[in-house]
Amino acid sequence: MKDHVELRSGAYADSVTLLQVSRAVQASPGVVAAQVAMATGLNLEVLEGMGFDIPASSPNDMVVALRLDDGADVATALAAVDAALAPTRPTSGDTTVAPARTTGSALRRGSTGAIALVSVPGASATVEAMDALEAGHDVMVFSDNVPVAEEVALKTYAASRHALVMGPDCGTAVVDGVGLGFANAVRPGRIGIVAASGTGCQQLLSLLHLAGSTYDDVGVRWALGVGGRDLSSAVGGLSTREALRRLDADPDVDLVVVVSKPPAAEVAGDLASYVDTLATPVELGLLGRGQRDLTAVAEAVLARLGHAAPEWPVAGTRNTGVATGPLLRGLFVGGTLCDESMLIATEVLGPIRSNIPLSDELALGDELLVDDHVMIDFGDDALTQGRAHPMIDPTLRNEQLARSAADPSTGVILLDLVLGHGAEPDPAALLGPAITAARTDRAIPVIVSLVGTDLDPQGLSAQVEALTAAGAEVHVSNASATRRAIQLIEGARA
Repeated sequence: MKDHVELRSGAYADSVTLLQVSRAVQASPGVVAAQVAMATGLNLEVLEGMGFDIPASSPNDMVVALRLDDGADVATALAAVDAALAPTRPTSGDTTVAPARTTGSALRRGSTGAIALVSVPGASATVEAMDALEAGHDVMVFSDNVPVAEEVALKTYAASRHALVMGPDCGTAVVDGVGLGFANAVRPGRIGIVAASGTGCQQLLSLLHLAGSTYDDVGVRWALGVGGRDLSSAVGGLSTREALRRLDADPDVDLVVVVSKPPAAEVAGDLASYVDTLATPVELGLLGRGQRDLTAVAEAVLARLGHAAPEWPVAGTRNTGVATGPLLRGLFVGGTLCDESMLIATEVLGPIRSNIPLSDELALGDELLVDDHVMIDFGDDALTQGRAHPMIDPTLRNEQLARSAADPSTGVILLDLVLGHGAEPDPAALLGPAITAARTDRAIPVIVSLVGTDLDPQGLSAQVEALTAAGAEVHVSNASATRRAIQLIEGARA
């Protein structure tokens, strides 16, 4: 085999585009491996881990790294890269309107009050979002890595105009029944969700949708994401209040649920006082020590509607086996799911190390595999700079899965898999083989929380079948999956 590495200075494409380019080129004849990426620190680590020798570069350079069979032609492979990078153009007679080239031209096309969706590198997101607010639009900021001070400035300005800023790092929303970002496909109804959490919102959406197959009055038409920092001390719940105000004024909303990553205590207290002033009933699902998990919140919503909770399905229990070591290793694409699992596990197993720790002394350094219980959020900003979110590109998570499986102290591996629009089209096709490989040398129990619905484009049942065939035990409830993993670790201890 032979390697070819080149830098393209000044060239740029977003991480999702480059992921698609890499996959297209890798499928070309004679190409063993292909990685086309911006030369960020994280991407350079991945490339070096693949064995490529990368010359001195800057984050403004695009790296094209190819590993070819001895008989393959480098020029042909590079032509495949160029073809994959080339923008598609309308064919003759195609009446498709060309995309707007600037935010200003896009805003002029949009009707007053339309939602502007901002998805640009975080350093540029604030300017684009402010332009949209000044033009009279609500804004969904999909971008991450936006400084918190800029978030406060955006939301303070929006509050003065009764506008709504969803985000930054708002990955999921449902607006009048239409999903945005990573939203799951769900049946509509008279429940509204306000979510300072992306995957926490998706967990509620999927559980309520499942319950709605039995109870026809259970459905969600609004899920307004406000960004995971909205209930922090710095931001103070500015967007949460505006979202609640809107849902309270909507005559078609009978019940509102607020879901959040662990909030600042004083902000949670102020929010509870504000909720008491609303006419619409509100169920608070704020994660934290001693608080309910997301599944319990979904069950409380059902109880308010007069319904008993269904039995949340579990598949693949015959595959589980027993813990093969003393330590629990959780590898997540969803930050809120990681938070929830840490909160549950800490009560039984003790401290959990993490890159998003429950307390500062439990923070991981650069080394993500240590001799402790560990839970990692691969969607955290530090691990997505210059890369697609792990719900789109699971490469880093799958590599850590292999490392965790090779560690003899690993007793159980806990994973999440999140479906929905915008996510990987067939995530189990990538995770399934990684699970099979992890269990090749010893049958490590792998427990998966699968967040999704039967209406999602990936096909819920097909995903379950692929994961169980790989040897995983699959839960629809992340809390249930976590407790099962804990049970196995406790069994090994006993």
